[in-house]
Amino acid sequence: MSEIVFKGFGEKALPFLKALDFHQNREWFLENKDLFEAHLYEPLGDLVDDLIVRFEKAGLPFKGDRKKSQFRIKRDTRFAKDKSPYNRHLSALLSPDGSKWSESGCFYVCVGLEEYRGCYAAVAFWQGKPELLLAMRKAIVAKPEKYRAMVKALAKNGLELGDIERLKRTPRGFEDVTDSDLIEALRNRHFAVRYAIDPTRLTSPELADDLFDFASRAKPLIDWGRAIQGTIPA
Repeated sequence: MSEIVFKGFGEKALPFLKALDFHQNREWFLENKDLFEAHLYEPLGDLVDDLIVRFEKAGLPFKGDRKKSQFRIKRDTRFAKDKSPYNRHLSALLSPDGSKWSESGCFYVCVGLEEYRGCYAAVAFWQGKPELLLAMRKAIVAKPEKYRAMVKALAKNGLELGDIERLKRTPRGFEDVTDSDLIEALRNRHFAVRYAIDPTRLTSPELADDLFDFASRAKPLIDWGRAIQGTIPA
């Protein structure tokens, strides 16, 4: 793949999402589709292509495609209380197998309105399959020194594991664990680090540098999780 240089999102990227939040109808979206593509969709594709090249060179396991890695701006409202037809954000996910539906050991970037998702990136083992989550919990108990070394390495890199949707109780089978840090780890449903994107950086080509730096700093989490994945029978 030829090297793509990200030039930044368009200056109307967030204003477009703000207007879309207000209008929320197909007619308005189609009338302004060119604006969407020029200021949001194509720049996100450039960012994906740019990062893929950098990740490959750095040995980071994040692959994808400028089109297939992007989530649709149109919402699936079949089972949602909110029947608004369009998202207030645009996002993409890069993964070890290049699929945007693989949520283990992935890189995610989102450009959105602050009152909804905001602008951020994340590296995560998100909503892991039961066998992976169990393997991670067993690894935390069996080899706590490796888990703590990973957390320490993240902290040294300015990152901290999030506690989103953490369980209130210790999972069954791990009640005998008494170390407070391990108890918190066992209650995690996701293992993720997050990077808040300053909205003023969206139009800057240097945003790609920021995100590559973040992903590089998150490597201890990826290495730890992928080592555990390798112990699970295929």
